[in-house]
Order: sequence, then C-alpha cells, then structure tokens
Amino acid sequence: MSSSKGPTLAVLPVAKGEAPASGLQVLQPSGWPMPKGYANGMAADGRLIVTGGVIGWDTKGVLPDDFIGQVRQTLDNISAILADGGARPEHLVRLTWYVVDIEEYLANLKALGKVYREIFGAHYPAMALVQVVRLVEKAARVEIEATAVVPR
Repeated sequence: MSSSKGPTLAVLPVAKGEAPASGLQVLQPSGWPMPKGYANGMAADGRLIVTGGVIGWDTKGVLPDDFIGQVRQTLDNISAILADGGARPEHLVRLTWYVVDIEEYLANLKALGKVYREIFGAHYPAMALVQVVRLVEKAARVEIEATAVVPR
C-alpha cells in the first residue's frame, strides 16, 4: 500500500481538538494560498438543504434591471429559502453562480462583496462561477444554486 505525498489537509478555523459549534469545517490544504471570498472546500455534518437555481425576482416576479440589484435579490431569495428550511447563511457549504457576462461580474467585484456581506455576512462557502450563454428567464443576469447543512 502506498502513501500519498500530496498536500496535507488543514481544517480551518477550528483549533486542534475542538469540535466546530456550527458543524462546518473549512478545508484548506496546507501550503495553498488562502482564497478570498470563498473556501476551497467545506466539510459538514447535519441536515442537507438544497435550492434550485434561484434568480433575483421579487414576490411579484419582477427582476431588477441591473446586475447588482439582481444579485442582491437572488441572495435575499436564497436567505428566505434557507430560513424556510430552518437554516441560516452561515450553514451554507456551497454556492454555484451562473452569470451571462463574466466581465460584468468582474467589473462589479467590490459592490458584489458589499452586497454579499450585507446578506450573508463574512461566511464564505465553497463557490464556483460559471458563465452561460443565457438563463431560462431571458432578463436574468445571474442564477445561483445553494447547498446548506444544518448541524444536528
């Protein structure tokens, strides 16, 4: 049997010997640069909550015209779904973002970070960003899928 020579896996931010109160652990392989605004991986134990692709329409089905407005409403919508399942934003373990224009996303990083922190705080789960040709709702600029784990 051979042993792996790959990077050692670090679990953050919990100190050795401590169990995380949230049931979540950030996975950060040793020697890797710290990501900004996301985690490389998450480990969790608890009840799984999964959303579909969520867009930024309000309760009347109206989408904001601008990208940041759509992101804000999308994150609010995800927060409402989490709450309906007994979860909070700090239970998020993964977000997958689908955007129709990666340049629009990159041009708005500062505003995106501000909106994200206003709604989800400083909790950064594993995330992926994918540019797509279009979304089902033609006027949508962003769609996000979320996965959360509520501790037992």
